[in-house]
Amino acid sequence: MYSSIIHAAVHVPPGRQSVAEAEEHFRSHNPHLSLSPGVLAHMYGLSERTVAPADEQPSDLAAHAARRLFGARDITDPSDIDLLIFTGILADMEEPATAHVVADKLGLGCPVFDLKNACNGVLNAIEVADALIRSGQYRRILVTTGEVSTRESRWSVDDPADLLTALPSLSTGDMGSALLLEASERPGVIGSRFFANSWGWRAATLTNPYADHRALGELRIDSGQLMESFAGMPQKVKGAVADLGVKVDELDLVCVHQPSVAFTRVACTWVGVDPDRVLATFPAHGNVATNTIPLQLATALDSGRLQRGDLVGLFGFASGASAGVVVCEW
Repeated sequence: MYSSIIHAAVHVPPGRQSVAEAEEHFRSHNPHLSLSPGVLAHMYGLSERTVAPADEQPSDLAAHAARRLFGARDITDPSDIDLLIFTGILADMEEPATAHVVADKLGLGCPVFDLKNACNGVLNAIEVADALIRSGQYRRILVTTGEVSTRESRWSVDDPADLLTALPSLSTGDMGSALLLEASERPGVIGSRFFANSWGWRAATLTNPYADHRALGELRIDSGQLMESFAGMPQKVKGAVADLGVKVDELDLVCVHQPSVAFTRVACTWVGVDPDRVLATFPAHGNVATNTIPLQLATALDSGRLQRGDLVGLFGFASGASAGVVVCEW
């Protein structure tokens, strides 16, 4: 018994915020700081970012994407889903698992759980779902995520020295996505490998109300430290691809995590792929965190770039730090 990724769908919120609007909003909250016009476009390659309605939570965005997936696959019976996994960095609440909220909104009665590993949550969920399907525990698994990352934007900075750790929070975007994996006679998910440099966790942090009595939403990213935290991982990822019996040049579609245009280019170098082969999603959406890989898959499907039988490589690099690769035949 094997598993295959059957479909990918995303929900793109209707709201948009241009880089000029984000910069102006930041300046209005920080008159003591000088922020040059166009800095977000120059540093990150951002044009505009997606913004969810104020009354919608991560579970809403995930449920919207799942409904779109159900419609594309003609899934009308809730019993057709055996397990739901929610993988968002952000959650509706600390308890219970946001997966319960998503399942309730979808009318599902299956088991559920949350799985979290920064921006690599979806890739880890594919690994877990593949193992559970291969073991015969479940037949069809829905992987969902939803992020309202724009609400974690740091609009006010007291210390000018913290400016560079706050700017990345202005490049995030909101989105929901869903993947469907099911049992198959062929090895759709060929294999996966993950690695971690946990000593690098301090490079990118989002505090919660229970840690050091700080307010939720203090997203701090030291880009230099974050890059250093991936030390040794490019070689391990390349070795993992070879270990799975695949050459990067053989991949019909390559998806990499995209927190900025510059990082996307670096990640492509790490993977050993020409950046032109990767669908650029960051400039028009921002860093949509766990949605980045599903967004590329859904975009490739909608444009006809991805066809059944294609060999696909999914490459994730996330704070923590962690790196992962999933190779599958679509």
